[in-house]
Amino acid sequence: MIGYLTQDYPLIHAFRSRPPRRSRAEILSRNRVFKMAPKLSDYFFPGEIVALKGSLDRPISGLVLDSRRVVPGNLFFALPGLRADGTSFIDEAVSRGAVAVVTQKLPGHAQSKVTFIEVKDARATLARVAQRYYKFPDREMSVIGVTGTNGKTTVTHLLKHFLNGDQKVGLIGTINYDLGARTVPSYRTTPESLDIYGMMAQMRDAGCKQAVMEVSSHGIDQQRVLGLQFSAAVFTNLTRDHLDYHKSFEAYFAVKSRLFTGGTGAAPKVAVVNLDDPYGANLSSTIPAGVKTVTFGESPAALVRAENVQLNFKNSTFRLVWPGGTMDIDSPLIGRYNVSNLLAAIATAWGLGRDPVVFLARLRAFGGVAGRMERIEEGQPFNVLVDYAHTDDALRNALGMLRAITPGRLFVVFGCGGNRDRTKRPLMVKAVQEFADFAFATADNPRSEALTQIFADMAGGVTAPDKISWTEDRRRAISLALDAAKAGDCLLIAGKGHESYQEFADTVIPFDDRQVVRELIGIKLLKT
Repeated sequence: MIGYLTQDYPLIHAFRSRPPRRSRAEILSRNRVFKMAPKLSDYFFPGEIVALKGSLDRPISGLVLDSRRVVPGNLFFALPGLRADGTSFIDEAVSRGAVAVVTQKLPGHAQSKVTFIEVKDARATLARVAQRYYKFPDREMSVIGVTGTNGKTTVTHLLKHFLNGDQKVGLIGTINYDLGARTVPSYRTTPESLDIYGMMAQMRDAGCKQAVMEVSSHGIDQQRVLGLQFSAAVFTNLTRDHLDYHKSFEAYFAVKSRLFTGGTGAAPKVAVVNLDDPYGANLSSTIPAGVKTVTFGESPAALVRAENVQLNFKNSTFRLVWPGGTMDIDSPLIGRYNVSNLLAAIATAWGLGRDPVVFLARLRAFGGVAGRMERIEEGQPFNVLVDYAHTDDALRNALGMLRAITPGRLFVVFGCGGNRDRTKRPLMVKAVQEFADFAFATADNPRSEALTQIFADMAGGVTAPDKISWTEDRRRAISLALDAAKAGDCLLIAGKGHESYQEFADTVIPFDDRQVVRELIGIKLLKT
C-alpha cells in the first residue's frame, strides 16, 4: 500500500532497473508480468488526447499525482494548482521512474523514453482515468454525497450509523476515511479523484455495499467527484464560507448546485434538500426531471419534517412526520441545527427505501461525532463543549442554541483561520458578541498570516469592547475561560473541533482542544 491507493507491486518490481546478467527464468517472469500489465491505451478514449509524444502501447504500474510518491512504472499527472504547477515536477517524477506523463502542455524537450499525453483538462482526465483504472468501484456500491456549508460531517456519520446495521458502509470525510477493512486519518474533506476512486476500490474489495462522503465546494469545482455515480445527493444549507475562493455567494451556490443538476457528470438518483434553507428552496426547483426529490426541515411543506421541537442540554425531542407515518424522536444530539442534520439523514435513508421505524431504533446508540458539540465532563460544575463552528452562521446557530438553554453566563473561545476568507472575520465576531456574555478571541490556525492582521480584521466586528479579550496563545485563552466559568455557566470552545493540531507558518504542532480542556480542568480541580 502506498498512501490510500493500491499499487501493482509485481509491476513495480519489474520496472526497476535490473543487473545486466539475468537468468532465463527471471527474463520470462518479467515478460509475463509486462504482458499482463495494464496499458495506457486501456484508459484513454478517442477524443481525449490533444497531442501525444510516445506510445500508448506502454504498460504502467499505477497512477500518481504527487511526484514524491512516484515509483517505477507510474503514470504521473501534472496538475495545474493554485500554489504550484504540476509541470514543475515532471523531471522529478521521471527521475523516480514515471514512464508516462499527463499534462495540459507538452514540454519543449520531452524525454524520448517517456510517453507524454497532452489533454485539455488534466483534472477531468485524472478523474476519468482513475475511475477506469479502479474498475468503476462507485458502480458496485450505493454512493451518497453530502454537501453544504455546515452539517456534512454529522449527516455522513449519522447515515453510516443508520445504514451500517446490515451492511458494511464506507466513509470519506473531514475526520477520517473508513475503507471497510481499515480506517485512516483524513487529510482533506473531499480528496483528489485518484484518492477517492482508490479508496472506493478498497471499500468494494472489503465488502462495502454503500459509501457516504462529504462533498466540498472545492471538491466539486476542482472535478474531484467528476463521473461519480451518486445514488443520493444531500444539501444541508448554504452560508457564508470560502468566498476567498469562489469570490461571490452566487458562484458558491452555483458550484454546490452541480452535484444535483448533473454538473459533475450525472444527476443523482435521489436529491435530498433542506427546505428550511432559502438556497435549498431554490435548489429544489432546479432538480432535473427523473430525479426523486425528498425535502426535509421544519417547514410544513417538507416531505420529512420535525414538529413540536424541544431542546435542552441532554437531548432534543420532536415529532417526526414522513409520508409513511409519524413517530416521536428522542435524539442524543443537542441543538436545532442537529435536528436539521438528523432530518437530513432520515430523509436520505427513507429516500433510498429504508424504513425509519427500523433504522431509527439505532439512534440512541449513536455516540456523536468527534468535535461536533462534544461535551467535556471532568467533574467541573459548568458545561464545556467543543465544536467545529468556524463561520458566522455556525457560531450564531451554536451560541443561539446554548444561550436558550444556559441558566448562567455563556462564554466562548474562538479564532479565525489564517490565509482564508478575511471578510467573514468581523461577521464571526458580531455573531459571538450577539449571544455570548464574554468572548476570548485567540489563535485558530494562523498558518502563514500574522495574528496581528487576523485580530485587526476581527476587531472590525466588535460591538461591545468590554465583552471580548484578545489572547494570542490558545491554551492560555482556554485557561482564562475556564477560570471565568462558574456553576450554571456554559463554555463553548469553537473553531477546531476534532482537529489535533495547530498550523503555523512553518510548522504544525500537536493541539487538541478537547485534550487541553481535560488537562486544564484536572490541574485546576487539584488546586481547589
